[in-house]
Amino acid sequence: MGCSICRVRFNFGKVLSKVSVFFTMVLIFTYFFYCLTGFCDSAPRSLYSQHASDYDILDDHRRVLDELRPSSPRLFPDAPSRRNRTASADAGQVDAHGQLPQHMPDSAKESAQKNGIPVSNTFGTKRFPQAIIIGVKKGGTRALLEFLRIHPDVRAVGAEPHFFDRFYDRGLEWYRNLMPRTLDGQITMEKTPSYFVTKEAPSRVCIMNCQTKLIVVVRDPVTRAVSDYTQTLSKNPGLPSFQSLALKNSTTGVIDTTWSAVRIGLYAKHLENWLQYFPLSHFLFVSGERLVSDPAGEMGRVQDFLGLKRVVSDKHFYFNQTKGFPCLKKPEGSSRPRCLGKSKGRPHPQIPSEILQRLRDFYRPFNHRFYQMSGQDFGWD
Repeated sequence: MGCSICRVRFNFGKVLSKVSVFFTMVLIFTYFFYCLTGFCDSAPRSLYSQHASDYDILDDHRRVLDELRPSSPRLFPDAPSRRNRTASADAGQVDAHGQLPQHMPDSAKESAQKNGIPVSNTFGTKRFPQAIIIGVKKGGTRALLEFLRIHPDVRAVGAEPHFFDRFYDRGLEWYRNLMPRTLDGQITMEKTPSYFVTKEAPSRVCIMNCQTKLIVVVRDPVTRAVSDYTQTLSKNPGLPSFQSLALKNSTTGVIDTTWSAVRIGLYAKHLENWLQYFPLSHFLFVSGERLVSDPAGEMGRVQDFLGLKRVVSDKHFYFNQTKGFPCLKKPEGSSRPRCLGKSKGRPHPQIPSEILQRLRDFYRPFNHRFYQMSGQDFGWD
């Protein structure tokens, strides 16, 4: 009897053992089947791929921005290795386009900095410019804009939009879409020197925002006219001589004010048009001559006018003897200093001294009127 019970227990144990082995094999087979088909780790793998793609996008944003703006200082240092790039909860989340949320508080921005998330002009909101460099042509507007773009709180359109003189019919929304994205506390800017001499520009700017700050870079109108002519001559070698364009009649010596190179220098006339829509307090007049001789000093005035901290200073400039104007010192990550292009600093053609003196006499009363209107003596006489 006892032996029979033992045999039953033994056989039952063997059956349980076989059943256990069978189910174990089924489970193992099922596991390997799902793994081979990619289901067992699909979620982690796709998640990793998602993050890897996001970081590649961020890297590419920063690379392109650095190439476009070699002198612009990065708000954040180079990102650490990929394993350290996971932002903390305080830093917020990067959206599908690799952008930080506009409402990030300062603490979140600091956390983003520590985690290598770049903040640049691809983030934030497109706004109408709070300040515009409205003139004048060949006065030094490009130099001023490039110097301003060093400042981390300035975001500017590189090309001249010409909205308020040429493309106004495209509408304000088109214009705003041209602007770079800015974060809270940053200033949006553009520069188009022809605005200053365009009759319709003041009213159009005021329609956009009558509180817009306006910067005018002025230069000795005689030197400016020669520089204007030199630029045109480089594009059109068959251009008549300067004196034949500047004078209506070589015998009488009457100045031809219909020639744009002469007309632009009538600063008082153009300013009268703007003062119909904007108070004088909305203007800053920058000396083109001092922008060359003392760029840091003039940039200090500009930064004060814009309500910016004085970041751009002497340490950013050196004087290029060959070109005859200041250049930006070698920015971090660049192989050489940064000067304006070949179109700047061209040698002027020889103009007869009597023609230049005739122009100085012509401009003198307009210059004095401009000194009175602007409250500054630019010393051109």
